[in-house]
Amino acid sequence: MSIKKEELNPRRAYERALFLGCGYSYEDLEKPKIAIVNSWNSINPGHIHLQKLAQIVKEGVKEAGGTPMEFNTIAICDGIANSGNFSKFVLPSREIIAASIECTIKAYNFDGMVMLCSCDKIIPGMLLAAARCNIPTIFLTGGIMLPKTFQDGPLKGKTFVTSDIKESIGKFNAGLITKEELFLIESETCCSPGA
Repeated sequence: MSIKKEELNPRRAYERALFLGCGYSYEDLEKPKIAIVNSWNSINPGHIHLQKLAQIVKEGVKEAGGTPMEFNTIAICDGIANSGNFSKFVLPSREIIAASIECTIKAYNFDGMVMLCSCDKIIPGMLLAAARCNIPTIFLTGGIMLPKTFQDGPLKGKTFVTSDIKESIGKFNAGLITKEELFLIESETCCSPGA
């Protein structure tokens, strides 16, 4: 695609300059701008793999003739924040997610978006944003965390998922499992990305 610079709107020069500063080309800016809305972070197993997924999505957007532009939103894990007064921040984060995405999508005038997310409040927050923005949207979730089946030791043959960790705390407090078993469940149950 050949861009005739004399045909570019002078009023949009500052906007174009900023996008060019991010590494986009004039040709990129002529294509549909597709937001890659990502909840990737390195502090939540439900989201740790979304950065790799985003790279695949970006390639797909390019192949389809669009320009992918990625931004992130917050992603609080209920399980990590679920103690004491920390849990009071979880539900409000849903509205912050929705509002932050809506602000970015509308301020940048995106033509469409692909949302990558996982977990309890992040998925609804992104769905709220998708409804508010009312542009073409593809929604990809991060999937489930795989169960852990122990191959040896005191838990040989037993399978655990994340909810079993909480039950194991109660079992330990009731004297039904040992401290060693609790530690094994704690240290090995979250064995893959996902929620």
